[in-house]
Amino acid sequence: MSLFSIFNVAGSGMAAQSTRLNTVASNLANADSVASTPEAAYRSRQPLFAAVQKQLGSQAVDNGQGVQVLGVTESQAAIPSRYEPGNPLANADGYVFSSNVNPVDELVNMISASRSYQNNVEVMNSTRQLMQKTLDLGK
Repeated sequence: MSLFSIFNVAGSGMAAQSTRLNTVASNLANADSVASTPEAAYRSRQPLFAAVQKQLGSQAVDNGQGVQVLGVTESQAAIPSRYEPGNPLANADGYVFSSNVNPVDELVNMISASRSYQNNVEVMNSTRQLMQKTLDLGK
């Protein structure tokens, strides 16, 4: 692996973790939202990642090695309901349906994503310093 491909790997990891942080922020923003039907309730979202590895002699992958965001999926966990007959969004039986976001899980995801992002930044900085020191040897 060349030093330049390290930048591609770390950069794709940073982009993936940025997507993860954005979905965590969206989930936390909608954690307390309610709806009148289970179908309309906000569902927790999670990004799907895939490792991309270019094989020798292969031109199938343009970005080389790294992480690719395949998309964002919605949780299929049950939607909790609460009895709130005074709520304007309550259905005919007096129930509202809240999101299935678990704020504790989302905070753990946020800490993990920010640490992964920070690690990728450190990899890029270490690689840049290594390249700079290699160039200084030629002086």
